[in-house]
Amino acid sequence: MADDELKALYPFLHGGSKEAASEHAALLESVRQKSDHSLREKQRFFAANSEALIDAARAVADVYRHGGHMFSMGNGGSSCDAAHFAVEFQHPVTAGRPALAATNLCVDTAVMTAVGNDIGMAHIFVRQLEAHGRAGDGLVGFSTSGNSANLMNAYRKARELGLTTLGFAGGDGGEMLSSELLDHCLVVDTDSIHRVQEVHVACYHILWDLVHTLLADRRGKLGTQS
Repeated sequence: MADDELKALYPFLHGGSKEAASEHAALLESVRQKSDHSLREKQRFFAANSEALIDAARAVADVYRHGGHMFSMGNGGSSCDAAHFAVEFQHPVTAGRPALAATNLCVDTAVMTAVGNDIGMAHIFVRQLEAHGRAGDGLVGFSTSGNSANLMNAYRKARELGLTTLGFAGGDGGEMLSSELLDHCLVVDTDSIHRVQEVHVACYHILWDLVHTLLADRRGKLGTQS
């Protein structure tokens, strides 16, 4: 943003007061720049990762074909993505699509605070997977950095238990990508946390639709072994 635009937004930093018209123009320009940036990042991501997203959707569909259960996790804003992911599968908004089993591991505050208080926040998702995860289930995690210790511990436990693992990360993918613990890791290559989260939302909305498309020939049969 140009110096004159910054001065219009923050005149008190330059010994002046706000002028309404210039402030409004600067705000409009800020909206334009941020919306353009968001669109560019989405287009860039999907141009490079559409095949990887389809592969991830096939993996989730396989979990459900064999009667499995999806678990989701994240911290802070990413915990909201974990919640959003889970509700999309449990409560499909498109008529005729079945509800699919998905649990948000961020939802139980009693368990999370008990584990966090007793043995540390790095174990809040591991303990829940130990109790509920079974071979054939799936685990998806959201992290803008890809370096959340509690997610990585959960992925290690998921591998021990035989779960399919997915991750949505940002930046360079962090440990989620470099650890090779994840079966599928989709990385939004930008250092803007907001743009990472915006692309993540688009990703799991599309993934949800792809999974239901892949399962369309098995409606009414989900949960049976094949």
